[in-house]
Amino acid sequence: MDSGLGEALSLASAATWAVGVILARQLGAHIPPLALALLKNGMVLMVLLPLALLLHGHAWPTMAAAQWAWVLLSGVLGIAVADTLYFRALNELGAGRMGVIGNLYSPSVLLLGYVFLGERLGGWQWLGFALVALGVLLVARPPSQWRTQPRHGVRGVLIGMLSIALMAIAIVMVKQPLEQHSLIWITVLRLLGAVAGLAVLSRLPALRSLVTFDASQVPWPRLWVAALLGQGVSMLLWLGGYKYTSASIAAILNESASVFLVMLGAWWLREPVGRRAWAGVVLTFTGIACMLSGRVTL
Repeated sequence: MDSGLGEALSLASAATWAVGVILARQLGAHIPPLALALLKNGMVLMVLLPLALLLHGHAWPTMAAAQWAWVLLSGVLGIAVADTLYFRALNELGAGRMGVIGNLYSPSVLLLGYVFLGERLGGWQWLGFALVALGVLLVARPPSQWRTQPRHGVRGVLIGMLSIALMAIAIVMVKQPLEQHSLIWITVLRLLGAVAGLAVLSRLPALRSLVTFDASQVPWPRLWVAALLGQGVSMLLWLGGYKYTSASIAAILNESASVFLVMLGAWWLREPVGRRAWAGVVLTFTGIACMLSGRVTL
């Protein structure tokens, strides 16, 4: 693993992902979650597939059939299903609440990485994990200030938790193929699985209403920015982080997305942020410094 590269990519991914989520939340007023996920991933695939063919001379990756299936399934679960559920929960709960639920991601990856990848954290990494987790909890607003839809609160929380769990499972599934093959090709293959999965979901009778929208009401320039930045660039950086460092380290650094998300929510959506949030920012980035000061042991 290239020392420092994976960590830098993970932090950059967190920042771009937060921008994409804020944009997606505003787009949610015009496009239902399933249609939004299909459009965003389809747009990114339209850009990345030609780019992959250009960079690699039209040579598809040489992987065993099992690895192809694994990568495609990772896209179906981690993008098609998880993203649709995530945007549904985001619409019901808001950015701050989803920031809290997102805390489940790194513990899930740590557990799966321990069981399936044999990853272990050192003392500095555990200290960093604790500080990042505490910082993110401080940044997120307390439940008494969550002005969302109370009648949908429990349902939204459960949907959000399921989306985070699927994201964790999907990234652990693709960790080894990522280390062995081209970053851009693995990204494209996951997107192929995602778009195929979303297309199937959109044809189910119970979900057809979730892909119906008025195209004339959609702010298409904003959608393209949200797709290419928050989905495309962020996904490449995100997978690059997992390619060049351990899944456990990358997942913990990805937690900083919650800090970026709430800070952007304050600036962009005018959500209030107080002293407790600033304390959380300090703790989060102190934890990141601890993470970067040591190396994971395998």
